[in-house]
Amino acid sequence: MNHKHKINILFLVLFSIFSAILQAQEAKPALSAEELAKKLSNPIASLISVPFQNNTDIGIGANNGTRNTLNIQPVIPLRISANLNLIARCVLPVISQYNVTDIGNSEFGLGNAVLSAFFSPSNSKGGLTWGAGPVFLLPTGSNEYLSVKKLGIGPTAVALYQSKGFTVGALVNQIWGIAGEEGPDDLSMLFFQPFFSYNWKSGAGIGGNFEVSQNWVAKTTSVWFNPTVSAVTSFGKQKTQFVIGPRFNLAAPDGSKADIGVRAAIVFLFPK
Repeated sequence: MNHKHKINILFLVLFSIFSAILQAQEAKPALSAEELAKKLSNPIASLISVPFQNNTDIGIGANNGTRNTLNIQPVIPLRISANLNLIARCVLPVISQYNVTDIGNSEFGLGNAVLSAFFSPSNSKGGLTWGAGPVFLLPTGSNEYLSVKKLGIGPTAVALYQSKGFTVGALVNQIWGIAGEEGPDDLSMLFFQPFFSYNWKSGAGIGGNFEVSQNWVAKTTSVWFNPTVSAVTSFGKQKTQFVIGPRFNLAAPDGSKADIGVRAAIVFLFPK
């Protein structure tokens, strides 16, 4: 089975999951735009969501390359007990790039999926919320230039504080390779994401995050700053959030820094 067939099957599976979630929704009291915006500022809120986050980066390296990354990021919370939730989050990148690996070269395919599982108390205390658990790197990549053929595992954690419309917090994970090509010891990656936001009662918001990736093996660091504006609205009964903002590549390995980027996202919401 070639890579295009794999990608087509993947999108059919994701569409089937999305349709099943939509059809399974029962009539419940509607959350306000303010309440939804607050939950969306919390990566481990008890809220089913299906974000499609698109990042377009231009002026990459000496060849002035371009890269487009569509991150499909479903979030599904599960109630384990009266006091404990499990929040499953997956990030699956679909990547296309041109002039990045060499002049005239283009690549398209899937990157490695990252699956996180956060165990979190059901009720926050004093506005403080936290969660921790395992994170997995899955070898779903379809192109050697877009992914590593590795299975990885490690710990992940998130903590945040919310009060009067403000949210501030951070997410971190560390992944070590445990299997794959070239042995398991050549993969060790740290990801650190501090984030902040302010949401109005209308559901509109401003915020941003820093995305820091540290490759301990290659001894390289990548840093992005992503300021955004957002709004929550409805299409009929379907609650949706829109997000947009520029991306600034503050640090990158030699020859791979981008001049500028744009982030745009649409998030389909399924309040429980």
